Amino acid sequence: MRSTMIALTQRSAVKRALSRATKLLMVILLATAGFGQEPALKDAYKDAFLIGASINRAQIYERDARAVGIIRRHFNAVTAENVLKWELVHPAPDRYDFAAADRFVAFGEKYGMTIIGHTLIWHNQTPRWVFEDERGRPVSREVLLERMRDHIHTVVGRYKGRIRGWDVVNEALNEDGTLRQSPWLKIIGEDYIAKAFEFAHEADPGAELYYNDYSLENEAKRRGAIELIRKLKSQGVPITAIGLQEHNRLDWPSIAQVDETIAAFAKLGLKVNVTELDVSVLPWVEPGSDEAKRAASDPRLNPYTKGLPDEVQQRLARRYAELFKIYLKHRDVIDRVSFWNVTDADSWLNDFPARGRTDYPLLFDRAGRPKPAFYAVISVGMNRSAVGSRRAARGDESNRRTVRKTDLKAR
Repeated sequence: MRSTMIALTQRSAVKRALSRATKLLMVILLATAGFGQEPALKDAYKDAFLIGASINRAQIYERDARAVGIIRRHFNAVTAENVLKWELVHPAPDRYDFAAADRFVAFGEKYGMTIIGHTLIWHNQTPRWVFEDERGRPVSREVLLERMRDHIHTVVGRYKGRIRGWDVVNEALNEDGTLRQSPWLKIIGEDYIAKAFEFAHEADPGAELYYNDYSLENEAKRRGAIELIRKLKSQGVPITAIGLQEHNRLDWPSIAQVDETIAAFAKLGLKVNVTELDVSVLPWVEPGSDEAKRAASDPRLNPYTKGLPDEVQQRLARRYAELFKIYLKHRDVIDRVSFWNVTDADSWLNDFPARGRTDYPLLFDRAGRPKPAFYAVISVGMNRSAVGSRRAARGDESNRRTVRKTDLKAR
């Protein structure tokens, strides 16, 4: 009994010491923030996982110098926000437009970053002509499969050996876990997903191939995704990882849900990527609803047009710290954590689920300055060695991460 009490007392003392160390580190980081000396995100998580961001056209063409500076300093992976989506890269049956996509890949290579392609097959941002004949009627299964094959072979093949991984199929599931009734499903059938992965593997056998979706923290949708992945794996479909988009809010999903979701997909023998991370601070409204139409002018639904109160800044910082602690817990299966956009000014959440609102979901504010959430994430990353030491002392080998031996530069 006495030895147990001593052990508990020592453990409590370690926790208090780590808490004090974290607070001290935060003070030091904040004190130096005004002098451009903040640590780089990618360095704080070195040998844990890549830290990425999606980048837009202005950043790809280096017209947004401030954002480019943030990207170069803090990130070691980039995802194409839009320029590789079908409607932009393949706008007409007989025409591909690779100008922006080529610049995106060149940007990643120029700055030695891991390059991620987004996305090959999706129900959104795909032109109507893909699914229709010259008279506007649905094409046959055979025609659509050939169009899919041509598109994937052309796009993936062009960047063979240069883009490390592709979001092959994006958002194929409904909230209840059933397959979305997209034109892909209606015309080709359920095997359209397997075919997309097969075509991508044919085009670049060395590329990592991902299934990417949102709200997988919800149990019904997660069950559907697990069933889908099991089926694909049983068929020998080449799938490398599941992409958890992680479009979060301050109050959803719970940390337990995030933890359980990562663990559930890891059990399938897949890597898990966090692919589109952000945390909205605004009240949720249903897309397309009457409430969404008036949200921008309603102070209840758009409350922070003049700036984010410190109380909410701190809630956001705590939320990000909690999330990154979970990501680190699973660093043995997580290869990459990517934010969706770079600064609050870039965020898609300013126009979703309601247009014209002012959201603050990222680590850098509209002027490109690090926010308290940035320093919270840095603090978690810089304290991870102490956490790892405690795990090792307990013999918890499953939570260690093997130091990367692969070259993380873009291929």
